[in-house]
Amino acid sequence: MELSRREFVKLVTGSGMVLTMSPVAIAQLPGFAKRETLPGRQGWNPAATGVGRIDGVAKVTGAKLYAADFRAADLPGWPTTTAHAMLVRAKDATHVYLGMDLRRLRGASAPAVVVTAENLVRAGTRVPAFFKGDLFCPEGRTPLYLGQPVALLLFATFDAFDTARLALRDGTFVKFGKQTGAATQTPYGSNRFVRVAGPTRNGPDVYSPLQAGWVGPIRFNKGDTPVWANASKSGAPNAQASYYGEQIRAELAAVNPSMLVLDRTFETQSIDPVFLEPESGLAWYDTNAKKLELVLGVQSPYEAAESVAFLLGKARATFKPSHINAQFAYVGGGFGGRDHTTFPLYMALAAIFFPGRPIRLAHDRLQQFQGGIKRHAFKMRSRVGIDRATGMIRAFAADHVLDGGGLANFSVSVADVGATGAIGIYDVPKVDVTTTAFHSRGVTAGSMRGYGTLQTMTALEVLVDEAATTLGIDPIDFRRRNALPTDGRTMAGNTYVGPVRTPEILDRLDQHPIWQQRAAVKAQSAAGFVTGTGVACVTKDYGSGADCSLATVELGPDGRIAIHSDAVEMGTAIGTALANRVAATLGSVADEVSMAQVDVFGALALVTSGDPYSTNQAAQDAASRNPRWVPQISSPSSASVGAHVSTQGAAEAAKIIFRFGLWPAALELWGVAAGDPIVTRWEAARWKDRELIMPGMPPLLLTTVAARAHQRKFVTAAMVHSFSRWAWAHATFSLAGQTFTTDIDALAVRLGNGQYIRVDRRNVKFPPAVYNRFGTSYSSICGTAVRVVIERATGALRIARAYSVVECGTALVPQVVIGQMQGGFAMGVGQALLESLPPYEEGPGNGTWNLGRYVIARATDLPMGNLECEILPPVTPDDPPKGIAEVVMIPVIPAILNAIFDATGKRFASLPVTPDMLMGALK
Repeated sequence: MELSRREFVKLVTGSGMVLTMSPVAIAQLPGFAKRETLPGRQGWNPAATGVGRIDGVAKVTGAKLYAADFRAADLPGWPTTTAHAMLVRAKDATHVYLGMDLRRLRGASAPAVVVTAENLVRAGTRVPAFFKGDLFCPEGRTPLYLGQPVALLLFATFDAFDTARLALRDGTFVKFGKQTGAATQTPYGSNRFVRVAGPTRNGPDVYSPLQAGWVGPIRFNKGDTPVWANASKSGAPNAQASYYGEQIRAELAAVNPSMLVLDRTFETQSIDPVFLEPESGLAWYDTNAKKLELVLGVQSPYEAAESVAFLLGKARATFKPSHINAQFAYVGGGFGGRDHTTFPLYMALAAIFFPGRPIRLAHDRLQQFQGGIKRHAFKMRSRVGIDRATGMIRAFAADHVLDGGGLANFSVSVADVGATGAIGIYDVPKVDVTTTAFHSRGVTAGSMRGYGTLQTMTALEVLVDEAATTLGIDPIDFRRRNALPTDGRTMAGNTYVGPVRTPEILDRLDQHPIWQQRAAVKAQSAAGFVTGTGVACVTKDYGSGADCSLATVELGPDGRIAIHSDAVEMGTAIGTALANRVAATLGSVADEVSMAQVDVFGALALVTSGDPYSTNQAAQDAASRNPRWVPQISSPSSASVGAHVSTQGAAEAAKIIFRFGLWPAALELWGVAAGDPIVTRWEAARWKDRELIMPGMPPLLLTTVAARAHQRKFVTAAMVHSFSRWAWAHATFSLAGQTFTTDIDALAVRLGNGQYIRVDRRNVKFPPAVYNRFGTSYSSICGTAVRVVIERATGALRIARAYSVVECGTALVPQVVIGQMQGGFAMGVGQALLESLPPYEEGPGNGTWNLGRYVIARATDLPMGNLECEILPPVTPDDPPKGIAEVVMIPVIPAILNAIFDATGKRFASLPVTPDMLMGALK
């Protein structure tokens, strides 16, 4: 089944621009398209054998293409010559920007076009609300942040670009005037989360965010300090939060011999995602057709395309395309750093201001450090109160402050996720956590693997370890007695979906030789060395509270299967996960899987309105009366939502094809009469070696059943949309005279080889709007044990042995889960021991940072051959898959810190812990 061109469907902006989105492969010559489309099973079946990845061969042979690989000559219909763009950034954010001195660029090295803030004003462009701030710093103004763009330089040839790039590398051509100090503005956001449990476990809470809603400050004092409402037990929710929060803090501050209270601070650093492929793109504004073509590699295709449409939607006629076609290539790594990035906006501007010429904008690593999204640096103060007699945690309070850098991006969301995850795996009856994300002149921080919980759970697990040690309780036993049970409430006041498997994780850690042999190994340390062992156990949400899955599954008359999904392939093997999940229902791994598609779902005719994160129930109920309305159409991809969210739509589409296509075809082939009880027993059927097996019936080849389904014009393809707000939306549909309810909210089907027909839903049930008050509902758990050896004379630390265990429901691609665990371990080592970016003038915003200065974990830093990874088996055969990409990294960091304490007797309260710091602790 070859990919056919799918013409656009979805967006016509209010300004009359047509927007289409597609995978870049569709625009290629046939041979090239095959390389951009995951090639399928190729004669083998990873779902049956449990090994293999459908993207593996293309990746290891270099046939898998990324945005950085494209030039204009690769794209049919484009001019063959590629122009080049350079994004100029400010490396000063405390002086007035005066413009650029480009006199050193003479003759052929001079830019053909220079785009500045003044040009954007004249062109009539707009900044999308999410990226509020100047796209270019205007002359005469102090930059908002280090690394803020000041101009785009556009060059007709690569030689001109390359000569200019070298001539301008020192950055001194960007001129600054009088000192003003850094730009100031109010914090991006602040919230307070207070929960007081009721007197009985199953009774209502006294107060919780789920009951009262999330609360913010009434104002900020001296610019960035939140001022909370006056305390009142019977007042408004924010006043009640102050009342109960102050009670908790007073209890922790009181002198109480029966209570151990620890009051500690902890700081985490800013780091870079260091994904493999720096941001890159290609664009062409075809002035004859008034069409803007874009080739991008991002985690959020739908958002990127909408942002470009908004940017140009009210522009002057010369700069306003009538049609935007955004095409998406595979992504060479993301870790959150390619989600809601400004890069597509600058790519579009480069093309619009150099009309008729395809143009490429590609960061090198220096530029990626200077302008790419960073992990937030956190400062945290935590207080915990533990009953000395029982070792039970009674109260917890914390205050978090995080540096969001120059643009808001996801800072408020990261702050909230970090806060709601601040008590980790534990059952704590009284909790008060405040969090504030502030603006600074640092490089913008945003989405990154761990998303706030890495910072807060590291601080927590170090604090818990100290509490256990102080009380003389085994650290694993302390965690076991305080672990949240399956029916326990999170700090937001809700329970998790499904069983909480913390006891199993802790048991595995407890039974592992690393832990069992810790005392003996420590006692046998070689002369000049010290040895220590540490553990940590964390939980991490997966999903955002507004997640979507768009997918089409198509079955050919010859049994060939094609899957089209809006999920982005960025090295996480989501293509294989999709293929394996569909294969479980349709009996064969897909023959092709195409990703990052958003405009091939036109038959659903979806519409949306409002904000799914803040809507109220009345608005949602009113909107849902339209059978085409959904709370959100498409959401960003990330490794942590791939298995659970991104495969949901394809799994549901496959079930519909089986029930209303393959099953009735099989019944006819078996000669089953309409009234036979077997007619309703489709769930009992199984596949083996591409044969449909049903007890008492002869096996049927998939090819035979598919051919009959096509012949009889049964359902042979399904297109679906799914939406999750900590639970899947579900709706009722009618097909072939049968009514059924399933976990989707929009459906179109193809009968035989016909066109897609929309099937309007009935009785849709979207998750209640109050679920927006959850901190999380989907969660997976991971524990890590680490043994370290430290040389006294140098402080050099070696990780001698490590073990991680995770529970992830059903592992769709077990090899990838293990790979994520190994990669997460390496990233955890980097965060704990190696990686750090200074926040301001000495940091990446000055344009001098590269991998020569910024050290990431290498093989010599890792326990090569001595890292053991274990996946807990699913609870039941139909256990749904969970997201794990973030949780497998987080416990590594506190486990290392706890091992360092065991070795040195010193607890470190900031990251990274360097050899010099260790040497000082061992003197």
